[in-house]
Amino acid sequence: MIVYNAPFFFLETTGTSYIMRLTDEGLLQHVYYGKKVPHDDFSYYNIHHRWAFDPVIPAKDDCVSANALPQEYPTFGRGDLRQPALVIEDKKGRRINYLTYLRHELREGRELLPGLPCLNKNLQEVQTLVITLQDEITCAEVALHYVVFPQEDVISRYTVIKNPTDAPMILHKADSLSVDFERGNFDFISLEGAWARERYPARRRICQGTTSIESRRGSSSAMLNPFAALADPVTTETSGEVYGAAFVYSSDFRILAEGNQMENTRFQVGLNPETFSWKLEPNGSFTTPEALITYSSEGLGRMSRNFHRVSRSHLGKSAQKDLQHPIVVNNWEATYFDVTEEKLERLIQSSSGLGIDTFVLDDGWFGHRDFDDSSLGDWYVFAEKFPHGLQHIADLCRSHGMNFGIWFEPEMISPNSDLYRAHPDWCIHCEGFAPRQTRRQLVLDMSRPEVVENIYTQVAKVLSSCDITYVKWDCNRNISDNGSETLAPDRQLEHTHRQMLGVYELMRRLTEDFPHVFFEGCSGGGGRFDFGILYYMPQIWTSDDSDAVERLKIQYGTSFAYPPASMVGHVSACPNHQTARTCSFATRGEIAQMCNYGYELDIGCLFEEERRQIARQTAHHRILAPLLRDGEFYRLSSPFAGNVCAWELVSDDRSRAYVMAGWQTPMANPTAQYLRLQGLDPEARYHVEQLGLTLLGATLMNAGLPLRMPFEAYPVVAFDIVRTEK
Repeated sequence: MIVYNAPFFFLETTGTSYIMRLTDEGLLQHVYYGKKVPHDDFSYYNIHHRWAFDPVIPAKDDCVSANALPQEYPTFGRGDLRQPALVIEDKKGRRINYLTYLRHELREGRELLPGLPCLNKNLQEVQTLVITLQDEITCAEVALHYVVFPQEDVISRYTVIKNPTDAPMILHKADSLSVDFERGNFDFISLEGAWARERYPARRRICQGTTSIESRRGSSSAMLNPFAALADPVTTETSGEVYGAAFVYSSDFRILAEGNQMENTRFQVGLNPETFSWKLEPNGSFTTPEALITYSSEGLGRMSRNFHRVSRSHLGKSAQKDLQHPIVVNNWEATYFDVTEEKLERLIQSSSGLGIDTFVLDDGWFGHRDFDDSSLGDWYVFAEKFPHGLQHIADLCRSHGMNFGIWFEPEMISPNSDLYRAHPDWCIHCEGFAPRQTRRQLVLDMSRPEVVENIYTQVAKVLSSCDITYVKWDCNRNISDNGSETLAPDRQLEHTHRQMLGVYELMRRLTEDFPHVFFEGCSGGGGRFDFGILYYMPQIWTSDDSDAVERLKIQYGTSFAYPPASMVGHVSACPNHQTARTCSFATRGEIAQMCNYGYELDIGCLFEEERRQIARQTAHHRILAPLLRDGEFYRLSSPFAGNVCAWELVSDDRSRAYVMAGWQTPMANPTAQYLRLQGLDPEARYHVEQLGLTLLGATLMNAGLPLRMPFEAYPVVAFDIVRTEK
């Protein structure tokens, strides 16, 4: 609910209040964000005096300082000395801006963002507040959009900047979200890592100055994810205050927290200003990507579940998202590039009858690709490898009860390719310099419509040529040589954002034109795991690290913002191809069960007992899938804080739960441990199938389940828990 009671704006969700006011000077002031409060008179709140050395706003008492005022969308140059949310350069080269109130509007529902992903589904209860401010220097109109999702305790933010004048102006910074908190004792929580160890939680205290995470890679990146949280230092998984923010965007970003000398904190999310500028022509406009913010007074777990719920309920174009995601087998670790028609026939045959839905043909099927040094951009069948074409493979899959899927890397081009030889200027490069390569590949300039059209035509032709129901969309390198031959010199810093808009346009066209195809995102594993990709694709390959024990940390960290139903986990071969670790088939299966499920190995090389395990695992995953898709997720024990990683899924009606616990290292003479569950009905009785016990929910949550470590390397235990009576 959104209420305007002059001079206050009240934004309410089920559990939170977000309050702003208009000052006498016309500034939009942030008042309060936190646990739900009444529509009281907050005139007493945010009492400010002039801080030492602060410039002042001319006022009756001559002591109101913009630098001391908590603001909604701050600028630099007229008194506020902190990080601005907006920087506009006028025709005289000035970068001084000052925003004051112009008008506001309350709308039912929301508008979708042109060319950008955003929360787009089930909008019946959603409201939008648009507050338009005007810059007294440039006359630019800045419309702040607040979209309230009441049931999920989430508010989305984005900004539309318009140039109503007859002269161009330059945007140098345009954040999607900015919030000023009148406290400074926060911890900054982010998700960091690298290829094959993505999204490890990191926590550090905010001090005076700026704490930030960012990407300058042309991708949201495996190194730093576009998510961050501000938490009270005493906040745990189950208690304490925390504010979480996530960016619905897949390219360069910056999330920062600035502490000042008066122990206040400014929290901002937006495009990375180091790789962004935008020339606003007369009557032109610019829309920032969407940012999400949520508040929890019940610890990090509640914050995560807020993000999970809003993603499940409101994000995604694909109708496939709400269906059971297919159980797949992927040939990559079975063959790598050495893939042939004969090998695929054997792999397909060996995968038959085990409950697998889809066989996915990975890299190496196109152009003349025998290694990673050629053929990206040549999306036609490698005839020497597949003399009977892809339809033959699809027919073979059908004859064995499976659908057929295929791998693409549409954004890339190999110097050794027909496409590069025809259009060497289509790669991203800086004029006068040879472009840098990664994996012997370059990146296509997707800011150019003709490039998007060419790749769309090629990929669409393949998808139309045979019965393909699944696409794995990969992206195996970042961008460094930013620039485009088609952009004017004063627009070169627009390229990074225009590149992402081109990628989104390609994703939009392909997912809309082939609605029966299930799309999976991938970027060298989890290098582009964000809500922007999840808008177009129901799931993302979580990491190229398929080692089950390593996946405990990766899946645990990913869950801070993203629901288990967005992750992909596969059972891979042992010794593992990334770590050389060997662990049991059951352990690999159980850890992957908490994701969208599949296999990444040569099933034909397995023992008969392992094949029987596959049949049992796939049958169990089908039972588990609705809980994975619609249930609430609880982190019970952190792999970063101890030896055991444990998590739990609970159905929305609390009638069913599934619990998994895994040990990262085996122990001799292990200590007794009890796992306290969450989310159950305390007064209901639940049957724990694996223990043969029926206990009250209160017992399971307060006393806990006994964890007995099996005698094996890297053991895992799991519990199916069903409510028997209220």
